Amino acid sequence: MISDAEAFEYLKLELKETVLSHPIIKRNRYLWWFSQTLDLTKEDLIILTKEFSVFSNQFIVAQLHKTLNANSLEQMHDAKEILVNELGVLFTNETVDNSTFRFKAAHFEWLVHFASKLDLEFNDIGKRKHGSPSTLFYCDELIRIYGSPDFNTAAGASFAVENWANAGFWQQLMDGIENFNEYNTEGITLPLNFFSFHDKLEAQHAQHTWDELRDLHDNEPEFDKDKFIAAGMEMLDGVNAFWEGLDQNRIARYWRETRGV
Repeated sequence: MISDAEAFEYLKLELKETVLSHPIIKRNRYLWWFSQTLDLTKEDLIILTKEFSVFSNQFIVAQLHKTLNANSLEQMHDAKEILVNELGVLFTNETVDNSTFRFKAAHFEWLVHFASKLDLEFNDIGKRKHGSPSTLFYCDELIRIYGSPDFNTAAGASFAVENWANAGFWQQLMDGIENFNEYNTEGITLPLNFFSFHDKLEAQHAQHTWDELRDLHDNEPEFDKDKFIAAGMEMLDGVNAFWEGLDQNRIARYWRETRGV
């Protein structure tokens, strides 16, 4: 009979072969293009900003579900920290406890400021009506899976999302925006603070998911690794739908422009 430590090592290997090898982690076609091209247009950035703002704003709903459906007080505290930080409570020494709320610290307000550089106003972004079907699918999958009342499902989705986010997509976004700032001919300079903040934060979030997994594996009798993995894969399918939607939009616009349609 194998020990708990050996069983956890086998689980880690299984996760590397499944969730951590999902195509959206291995290669995101849209972000590869976005980070490499030197001729991003204002329209490219407007489309990305609108879709990303819908996901960012609707994530608050999913995070609230995750908070309400927490399996323990400690998990509720972890979920609340992410929720209230999204809304504008600052992290101080890696916690929001006894911290300060500021309207301007809300993540969506950062995006409002970012969008304003593209001549977008508050009512141009963030609402469901601004999202494409693929973006809204992703938002709804976050609520359904990430915010699930089943702890195995919610934990698997959280593990998948945080490890995807820690795999470099924030840096790819920053690379593309930096190229746009340098090469656009309209004199537009887009701020990077929203993206750089999240890039630095993701390693901490990803480690928390590994810690949570270890705790579930060792101490939760009803932990179901198959359900955990299945939820992670399904959640990443939702992530993939979001980026595929952007990529298909990009390709369609390219063909319309080249054919003069």
